[in-house]
Amino acid sequence: MLKELGITPIRVELPFRLNHVNCFMAEGENGWTVIDSGLNNSYTTQLWDEKLHGKNVTDLYLTHYHPDHFGHSGTLQQKTGARVSMSKIDANAGFTAWTDEFLGSIHSNYNASGIPEDIGAQMVQNTVEFIPLVTPHPTIDHYFIEGEKVPVGRLEYEVIFAPGHSDGMVCFYNAEKNVLLSADHILPRITPNISYWFHGNDNPLESYLTSLEKIKKLDIDFVIPSHGKPFHGANNRIDEIIKHHDTRLAETMKGIGQGATVYEVFNRLFQFELTVHEVRFAVGETLAHLEYLRHKGDCQRELQNGVWHYTTK
Repeated sequence: MLKELGITPIRVELPFRLNHVNCFMAEGENGWTVIDSGLNNSYTTQLWDEKLHGKNVTDLYLTHYHPDHFGHSGTLQQKTGARVSMSKIDANAGFTAWTDEFLGSIHSNYNASGIPEDIGAQMVQNTVEFIPLVTPHPTIDHYFIEGEKVPVGRLEYEVIFAPGHSDGMVCFYNAEKNVLLSADHILPRITPNISYWFHGNDNPLESYLTSLEKIKKLDIDFVIPSHGKPFHGANNRIDEIIKHHDTRLAETMKGIGQGATVYEVFNRLFQFELTVHEVRFAVGETLAHLEYLRHKGDCQRELQNGVWHYTTK
């Protein structure tokens, strides 16, 4: 199917448990379009140098601002002169998420989440270590607009905004072939991480579930994800993901018990060994589920001695 669509997947290895990201390239009438870029490191540089050697790259589409998608884009733009497009929401997030101002605020947020001082310091340092992996930043030449049509190879795709995994996530949909380039919105084997990162939308899980229902209405056959292999039947997978979050929300309510901090709920939900990098994501996911429940009215939070405590109603 990818060959029929004229899309070439580029597997970019990552130094995490989630060990790869799928980027894509497709040849159009005037040159090549690349979707997403990988981390900015020597391995990724060499990989793209090989894949793009002798090719005229006209466009670079970025689905969202997370490092494995956004990180190498500035370097790739400098080398190819490509026109870079992404949503304005995620462009702003990408330009601010690793600034000194934001990094300086993270530790206080971790303290308010009840995270021990030493673990919080390690988590902040882990975030700082991403700076060289996401710089230089690209110059954004075009901000995607919901519903606009863009070429990917010789076919036209509709830009669909699907916030949740990031506030400004975009997917690309071709109605003729009933195919979706789903980025990290729908994945075949794992559920996308839905985290609150102390900036932007403070109820990302609600946005994510709404986005899933939006995509479900299209009844898409073929899904091309950014992690894992392409698969058929978007709606079946969407139902599985929704069921997962229903279960996780019930577990989060149970985790609150008689009252708990974010860190205490996190420890009850994730009872296996995690790297510091994974702890950051797990805490963010725990917070997203807690905030979903709070906005829904199922729990409340109170600041006690500088630490948020959640209690059920």
